[in-house]
Amino acid sequence: MIKGYLAFIFHSHLPYVRHPEYEQSLEEKWFFEAITECYIPLIRVFQGLNKDNIDYSVTFSLSPTLLSMMEDPFLQNRYAAYLSKLQQLARREEDRTASDPVFSPLARMYRERLDYTSHLFNDKYGRRLVNAFKELQESGRIELITSAATHGYLPLLGIQKESIYAQIAAGIEYYQMIFGRAPKGIWLPECGYDPEMEEILSELGLYYFITATHGVLYASPRPKYGVYSPILTPGGLAAFGRDPETSHQVWSSKEGYPGDYNYREFYRDIGYDLELDYIGEFLHPAGMRGNTGFKYYRITGPTNHKEPYNLQWADEKAAEHAGNFMFNRERQVEYYGEIMDRPPLVVAPYDAELFGHWWFEGPLWIDKLCRLIAENKQIKMITPSQYLELGYPLQVSVPNPSSWGDKGYHEVWLNGKNDWLYRHLHKAADKMIALATNFPRAEDILKAALNQAARELLLAQSSDWPFIITSGTMDMYARSRVTSHLVRFLKLERQIWENNIDVSWLRHLEATDNLFPHLDYRLFQNLKETVPVEKERLTAVSRL
Repeated sequence: MIKGYLAFIFHSHLPYVRHPEYEQSLEEKWFFEAITECYIPLIRVFQGLNKDNIDYSVTFSLSPTLLSMMEDPFLQNRYAAYLSKLQQLARREEDRTASDPVFSPLARMYRERLDYTSHLFNDKYGRRLVNAFKELQESGRIELITSAATHGYLPLLGIQKESIYAQIAAGIEYYQMIFGRAPKGIWLPECGYDPEMEEILSELGLYYFITATHGVLYASPRPKYGVYSPILTPGGLAAFGRDPETSHQVWSSKEGYPGDYNYREFYRDIGYDLELDYIGEFLHPAGMRGNTGFKYYRITGPTNHKEPYNLQWADEKAAEHAGNFMFNRERQVEYYGEIMDRPPLVVAPYDAELFGHWWFEGPLWIDKLCRLIAENKQIKMITPSQYLELGYPLQVSVPNPSSWGDKGYHEVWLNGKNDWLYRHLHKAADKMIALATNFPRAEDILKAALNQAARELLLAQSSDWPFIITSGTMDMYARSRVTSHLVRFLKLERQIWENNIDVSWLRHLEATDNLFPHLDYRLFQNLKETVPVEKERLTAVSRL
């Protein structure tokens, strides 16, 4: 008899980084590393589970900007060249370590992984990695959900509800274009929730969303079952609250699994260790010290002294941690099950990029955990929509405004470092609403200019820019990106009103910021005005 359920939810997102103006872009490497070290290893895990007919269920959120980069032939070609260079390095490393019994197996492991990555990316899927996720969803084991178009931090864009509408509607539309079906759920960017978003989420046909722990715990009225059963918002959406215990076990820098001394050390890479004459041509950009992904040492301890990485020890530790995680979930559902009238649901959401990139053994741990749970008779893996189909009555409650950022609210995305940008975002949103409302049936060049203006505003609204500014990493890049998108928007807006559109410049922007090819600027139309055709279509998205 099933005593409880586990909902694993992976959120996959990267900011839109595409720089054809440079031969090599350090920012594009974020995307390339994520494909190599995270997305393909996870795809490989789930394909292996399917091949072995393992009973598992997980939910995967793919942000529209990430999907757009995966579908971009320009970035596909750049990644293929990047991957080919890594394969060359892998073969050179095999030769260099051939006589070393400690490091030779590690070099061989990296070469084999990269060869498989190339096979899967170039040969099996013709560089269209989205098709791998589509296959997984069609297998019935994985549910794919969407997010806001450019991962805008919705609570702080809510001064203009049209911005929230456009972010969510554009995300849904792009998901439908890619996967041929409507998403049932949404990952609210940064788990940022405000009750003011409720009407829009419901209108666009979504059925559930994920929120931070205190978004449910502090809901009004207080939920009877805490985060161990979803609540139903007044607008009819189910809100699934994050379980704090599973979060701590994986995310904690001191007590979480990834910090185990037998796991691979992230900060020790041959890009820094080896002579520049040897490694320089394989760095990205060439000659600039940085991570290559070839790491030969384990965490070892809190000091700078590091011992060689041992594949067998890491594998054994991943198995131990998978068993520990399952044991803790058994005790958890056993405890809460005694005070609930239904099996408890443990919601475990994570950034997908943790698994494989920061925590090298993360995909291995997931594989072992899914296989253990499949043999378990007390816990069953489940997706949020599968849980809702069980038919348990849900308590109606209003979730609390919240996020999963530091301190749980909006401070990461609104503070003394980044507050300056919001006056510009809101002013630009007002201008976009005016454009969309005053030109309801634009055609030809005018329509193209309006659509591009909407793209530039959406890109400026990304939550990544204020986050990066707050963290202080790549601060100048984030400032440059948000400023450049706003400047492009304002120039387009002026040209539209003056009926003096610079067509050659417009075509350049369309080729540079080319995401969401079917974006309709009318999504920004004043919500009090006549509902445009596109909005009517999106409102008709079928619910469960």
